[in-house]
Amino acid sequence: MTLKLDQLQARLDTVLGPALKALQRERGEITITVSADDYPDVALCLRDHAELRFQQMIDLCGLDYSSYKNHSWDGARYCVVLHLLSIEHNWRVRLKVLVPDDDLPVVASVNDIWAAANWFEREAFDMYGIVFEG
Repeated sequence: MTLKLDQLQARLDTVLGPALKALQRERGEITITVSADDYPDVALCLRDHAELRFQQMIDLCGLDYSSYKNHSWDGARYCVVLHLLSIEHNWRVRLKVLVPDDDLPVVASVNDIWAAANWFEREAFDMYGIVFEG
């Protein structure tokens, strides 16, 4: 498993480069964080780049960090998290994007990239008020 994660991490670093705000490797999983501005381009790259090919979106959800771990949170209140699967490479990755405006949380929709996002984005809006543009 470690070699496989090493390969995935190296490809993510190479392909996404400066668009990666953070890459966390924990419990045999990789979580990448990108800015809201880079989110649509990164999502498209994750799906289409030959070295990645995350063709399937498994899940998308909203998070509210206002009472994260019952402590005060210093940062953006809302976050959108996607779990992606590359069937071709048998890899999984978690993609996080922090929503920049707490008062009006707006982030780009990825429905045109993964059609499965439609229902999940509607649920995140209903539960957290996160607006998905497009």
